[in-house]
Parts: sequence; C-alpha cells; structure tokens
Amino acid sequence: MRITVRWMLDWLGRPVLIAFLSILAGSQATYGQLKDETTQQTNEKIQELASLGNSTLADIPIGAGDLLHIDVFDVPELSRDVRVSNLGEISFPLIHEKIRAAGATTFQLEQKIQDVLRQNGLVSDPQVSVFIKEQNSQPVTIIGAVVRPMTYQVNRPMSLLELIANAGGITDGAGTVVLITRRTETESLTPISDTSGSGEPGSRTIRIQLQDLLNTENTAFNIPVYGGDVINIPLGGIVYVMGGGVSQQGGYVVQSHGEQITVLKAVALAHGLGGYARPDDAVIYRLNPNTGKREATPVHIKQIEQNKSQDVAMKSNDILYVPDSLARKILVKGAEAAVQIGTGVLIYRSAQ
Repeated sequence: MRITVRWMLDWLGRPVLIAFLSILAGSQATYGQLKDETTQQTNEKIQELASLGNSTLADIPIGAGDLLHIDVFDVPELSRDVRVSNLGEISFPLIHEKIRAAGATTFQLEQKIQDVLRQNGLVSDPQVSVFIKEQNSQPVTIIGAVVRPMTYQVNRPMSLLELIANAGGITDGAGTVVLITRRTETESLTPISDTSGSGEPGSRTIRIQLQDLLNTENTAFNIPVYGGDVINIPLGGIVYVMGGGVSQQGGYVVQSHGEQITVLKAVALAHGLGGYARPDDAVIYRLNPNTGKREATPVHIKQIEQNKSQDVAMKSNDILYVPDSLARKILVKGAEAAVQIGTGVLIYRSAQ
C-alpha cells in the first residue's frame, strides 16, 4: 500500500504540524552535536596557524591620538611624551613647524626628528628613539560568528588568523567567508586582489573564503589587519533534513556566497537515504514571508538522481522531509522477528 505525504497530512492534520515543530526544535541540538567536532577542529587549526606568524606583516604606523615617548640621547631636556594631534602632527621644543607623524613607523619618525634637529642646528649628531606609549589610532573590530566579538587596538603587526584566534575562533553556524571592510587609503597595502563591492563611501570590502584562509600551502590569504578594519564572519544559513527516509536527521549549514546547497547535497549531508525511504514522496517545507506559514513543495529525489528532474536549490531554514514506508518497515521487522523465533525453535529441538 502506498501512503503519500498529502494523505498523511490530511489524515493526521494538526498532530503532524506539532510533530514537525518538535523535530525542528530537536534539530537544533542535533545540529550542534554534528558541528561541535568540526568547529573545534577548525579552531584548533586557526590557533595553530596563527601561532606561526606571517613574515609579510609590516610595522604598525603611528596615528592620530597616539601617545609617543621621544628620547634624544644625552639631551634630556628634549626628551618627552607627545600626543599626536587629530591632524596627525606633533610639536617639538625649539622647532616652529609641526612634524608629520601619522602614517610613519617609529623608525621613520626617528629619522625625521633626527633630520629636523640637525637642520635646525640644535643637535650636531642626534640619536633619537621613539616608541608608542599609548595606542589609540588602530582599532580593529571583529564581529559575526566568532566566540568573542570585540574591538582590538593593533599595537603590533597582526595577521587575520591571529585576530580570529584572539576572538576565540569561529562559532557553530559560521559561514564559509570572511569579509574585511577596509578604508581605501589602506587598500593598497592588501597583498591579494580578492575585493568586491564598494562598501561604505571611502572603503572597500575584501572577501576571503575561510577554506583558503586555512590553506597551509597558500598563506597569501592570511593578510595583515590594519587600524580601521572591520572583520565580519557572517552566519551561514541552516537547512533541516528530517524524516525516517534519511540516515541522519539534523540541521546543516548552508554554504554562502554562491555555493548553493541543493536537495541532493542535503541528502548527502544526511548520510544518504535509508533502506525504507520513499524519496519520490519527499517535500520541502519553506516559510512564505507574506503569510508567515510554511508551504510544501513536492520533490522527486529518485528522478533527480536519474537526471529525469532538475536538482532543487534550497534556502536557509528550509525543511527537507523524506518519509519512509511504515508498512514495509513493519513487514521487514516482522519477518526478522519470525526468523529469530524460528531459529530459536530449531535450536531448542536439536538440543532435546
């Protein structure tokens, strides 16, 4: 006897809806159990790669608001703390013009101050050292699917992986892409050309696939982060695969930015069809934003597998329900029980 999904819904009515809601709620836990190991392994890899460092990192430039300590060797009256102004300049004793500090490294500023002191006849052979006493100009923000979203003052060269590691790594449900919004004046420092979109005025967005970032054979994607950067790891949507017709029910992360998940991919993530599956009676339950209710769309999985029907794209929060044949399951289980009972009888008789 063939029992269709439509017949079951008509026959069971509201209990089916309640069951689906229960399955949906339970699937969140299933999703977490399925993702924990993968997320943990990914974060361990992030920590490992971050600890290796990146030889391409440049010195952190001085910026507006930074507090600098300038020491002129053997001339203590010229040694002092100075604050970089909003215009990126500093004032120095006995020198009338302002000295441009923003954008320079500490080494470059040392050379500049030495030249100014020499040119003004203040010190014949000046030896100047500069270090950043208080950093305020290099805030980097990381948001999205990370354990600890935060704003971080970059007071030393830092790579993208190191920043993600400092934020505790990614969380369950993280998508597959990292987005870096960067000011256009910093854009020229980026060693890769994977940029897209204009973002906010005066900024650009760099898109890096998480898989590329974790590729140990190509470290070019592990770019330096600079003050003003905003790093976002968006959440990936989740699709749910339910029903006795699949081997492992649960929620699965939708691949983002062009890597569309389909019905066949969803079935594969659920470890394939079960032995009693009725794949041509499957349906996708999708939320209608206008009505707020889920609508059922029939899906013929066997026909898709046989190239008789086109694979169906799935969206975030879709539920793919693959039923099984209850009558067939009962029949097979009954036959198995009969065989076990029969074998037991035969063994008993032979023992007499």
